[in-house]
Amino acid sequence: MKIITKALPVEDILLDLSKQFKASIEEDGGEFMFSIPEKYGEGYIRGSSFQTGIGIIEYHCTFYTDLKLVFTKNKTHPLKFIFCSKGKIDHSFENDEERHTIDTYQNIIVSSSGQLGHVLFFKANETVHVSSLEIVRKDFSKRSNYKFEGLDEKLKQLFKDSDAQERFFYQGNYSIKAADIVEDINKKEFSGFMRSVFLEGKLLQMLVLQISQYHDDTQQENLPQILRRSDVEKVKKSVDLIKSDLSKNHSVEYLAKQAGTNVNKLQDGFKHTYGLTVNKYMQQEKLEAAKEMLITSDYNISQIVQHIGLNNRSYFSKIFKEKYGVNPKHFLNNRITKTEEKI
Repeated sequence: MKIITKALPVEDILLDLSKQFKASIEEDGGEFMFSIPEKYGEGYIRGSSFQTGIGIIEYHCTFYTDLKLVFTKNKTHPLKFIFCSKGKIDHSFENDEERHTIDTYQNIIVSSSGQLGHVLFFKANETVHVSSLEIVRKDFSKRSNYKFEGLDEKLKQLFKDSDAQERFFYQGNYSIKAADIVEDINKKEFSGFMRSVFLEGKLLQMLVLQISQYHDDTQQENLPQILRRSDVEKVKKSVDLIKSDLSKNHSVEYLAKQAGTNVNKLQDGFKHTYGLTVNKYMQQEKLEAAKEMLITSDYNISQIVQHIGLNNRSYFSKIFKEKYGVNPKHFLNNRITKTEEKI
C-alpha cells in the first residue's frame, strides 16, 4: 500500500491522512487524532503543532500490509527528529533509493534538501510506536534563539538553514530521559488547554535532549556521557546472566563483555535501573536466594553458602545480618521449629 500526502503543516497532514484512510478525525486542544480502520490495521496516528514552529506526529499502529508513506510537497519540509520506542521502520529521502532502518530505541535527525520530502516504510504486522518531532525552521527562527549559541557548528547551520539548502542525516540511540518524555506524552494526562501547554513544553524539552545527545555522540575526545535506552537493555542481559547461576561470581568486566558494552556504561545502567552497583546488585540477588532457601529448603547454612557462590560462611552471616537485621540462623531455626510443629 502506498499513501502520498501533499500536505503541510502537521494539522493538514493529519487531516489529509484521515481522508485517505477514510477515518473520522478527533480534535482536542489543537491535537488531531484518527484511528486506523480495521481493514488497514489497528492503532492510531496523532499530531499537533505550535506557533513556535515545533510540532509532533505520533504513529502508534500496526498495518496489515506493507505501507509506504510519502511526504511530498512543493515547499521546504520540516527538520525532523524521529525516534522509535517500539518495533522498527525505514526512512528514506524522496527520490532516493537508500533506506535507513530505525530500530527500537534508535533515533534519526533528518533534513531533506530543497523541496524534496521524506518517505516512511512500515512493515506488515509490525507494531510500531514512532514519534516525529517536526521543526518548521522559518517559524522557529522567529523565537529568541540567541543566535543558537552553544550549538556545534553543524547543528547551528542546520537550524539556520530555513530553506533546506543542505541535506542532513544523523542516526543514534536515544536516551533514557528521552524515553521518559515519550511515555509522558503517550499518557495524555491532560486535555484541552492544559494538554496543549503540557505538550509544547514536553516537545521543547525533548528537543533539548536530542541536541544534547547529538553533542554527546559526536564528541571525539571523550566517551559518551548520556545513558541510552539500549544501554538499559544490556543491563537486562547482565541481570539474566547473573540470575541464571547464582553460584557464579561474574566480574563486571565479564558481564560488560557478554552484554556488548563497557564497564562504565554497565555500572551507570545498574545505578539508573536499580540504584545499585553491579556487585551490590549481584550480592542482593544472592542474599535474596539464600533467604528463600533458608525458609523453604532442607539445605543447611554451609550448603546455602555454596549455592550462592560464597566461600566464607562468616562473611555470608555478616552481610546477611546487615541486610535483614538478623543472622541466617534466625530463619533456619524458624524453619526447623515449624517442621517440628507439623510432626
